[in-house]
Amino acid sequence: MDTKLNYIRNIPFKTLVFFALTIVVSTLWYTSHLVKKLKIEEQKKVALWAKATKELSNINNSNYDLGFVFEVVNNNNTVPVIQVSEDGKIINKRNFKKNMSDSDLKKQIRLMKKKYPPIEIELIGGEKEYIYYKDSKLLQNLKYFPLFIFSIMGAFMLLAYSTFSTARIAQQNKVWTGMAKETAHQIGTPLSSLVGWLEYLKKNDKSQKVLFEMEKDVSRLTVIAARFSKIGSEPKLEKQNIIPILESSLTYMQKRASSKINFEICTEKSDIEVFLNKDLFEWVIENIIKNSIDAINESGKISVKVKDDKETVTVDVVDNGKGIKKVFSHKIFEPGFTSKRRGWGLGLSLVKRIIKDYHRGSVDLHKSIPHEETIIRLVLNK
Repeated sequence: MDTKLNYIRNIPFKTLVFFALTIVVSTLWYTSHLVKKLKIEEQKKVALWAKATKELSNINNSNYDLGFVFEVVNNNNTVPVIQVSEDGKIINKRNFKKNMSDSDLKKQIRLMKKKYPPIEIELIGGEKEYIYYKDSKLLQNLKYFPLFIFSIMGAFMLLAYSTFSTARIAQQNKVWTGMAKETAHQIGTPLSSLVGWLEYLKKNDKSQKVLFEMEKDVSRLTVIAARFSKIGSEPKLEKQNIIPILESSLTYMQKRASSKINFEICTEKSDIEVFLNKDLFEWVIENIIKNSIDAINESGKISVKVKDDKETVTVDVVDNGKGIKKVFSHKIFEPGFTSKRRGWGLGLSLVKRIIKDYHRGSVDLHKSIPHEETIIRLVLNK
C-alpha cells in the first residue's frame, strides 16, 4: 500500500522532469541547428569579403565599376576580420575597436588561427595575403543562449518548487496542529472527569493501592494531553539538567519492555544543563526508545549515551536490534513512513519536528549495523 502511494505521489514529479528534459533537449538541438546555419553563412560572408578584397587589390582598370565590390566589402558589419600581408603585417581590420593596438590584433590573430584556417588571397604580382576571422558576437551570444534559457528555467523551477514546498509544509503543519489540538481536547474532557472521580474515591474508598495506580495513569494522561497541546505553538524552553529527564524516560520505558532487554545510561557528568521543554523532550526519548524496543526481537540492549561539548549536547540512543536499511535512512523521519505492519509512522516524524523546529537542534540516523549497533543521534544547542 505504501509503495503504491509513493508511486502515485512521484507521478507529477516524473512528469515535470520529463517535460524539463524535453525542453532542454529541444532547446539544445534547435540552438545548435541555428548556430551551424549562422556559422556557414558567416563563413560564406568572409569568403565573399576576401574575394572582394582580392578584386580591389588586383583591379588596374579605372573604368571598372567598383560599386558592387565596395558594397560587398562595406556590408560586413558583424564578422571580425583581419587582413594580413605575407610577411605578417596587418593591412586592414574590420569590426574591431578603432583604438586596438597591433599587439592586441596579433593576439586576436593567434586566437583566430586556432578556431578557423585563414583564407588565402593570391594577388596578380604573385604576392599573398591572408584573411583571419572569428565568429561574430551574435553567433557567440547564440551559443550561450541555452545557458541563459536554462538559468531562467532553473530559477523558475526553483521558485516553483520552493513555493510548492512551503505550501506543502504549511499544509502539513496545519494538519499536525489540528490533529494535536483535537487530540488534546478529546483526552482533556474525560481526563477532567477522571480527576473528579479519583478525588471522590479517595474520600470514600480504602483501596489505596488501586487509587495509587489510577492516579499514576491519570498523571500519565495529563502529560500526554500537555504534550499534544504544545504541538503547533511555540513551547517554552527552560535551562534544565538533561540527565534526570533521560533517566526518568528510560525507567518509564524499561517497565513497559521485556525483562530480557537491558537498559543503561552512559554519561561522564551527572549535571548537564541545556535549554529544552521537558514534556516534549521526554516524548522524543520515549518515541526513539519505543522504536529500539520494537527493533529488538527478544533480548538485547538499549543504551543512552550523553556527551557534553562546549556549545552542544549530543544524545545517542543505541540498540542492537535489526537495524534500518540504508535505502530508508533518509525516509524514517518523514510523516507516514513505517516499516512495521501496524503503525502510523508518526513517532520519528514527531521526534524530528520537536528537535528541529522547537529546540533548533538536529536528529539523524548516525549509524546502523543490523544486530550490532544502530544509533539515533540528537544534537541540542546549549
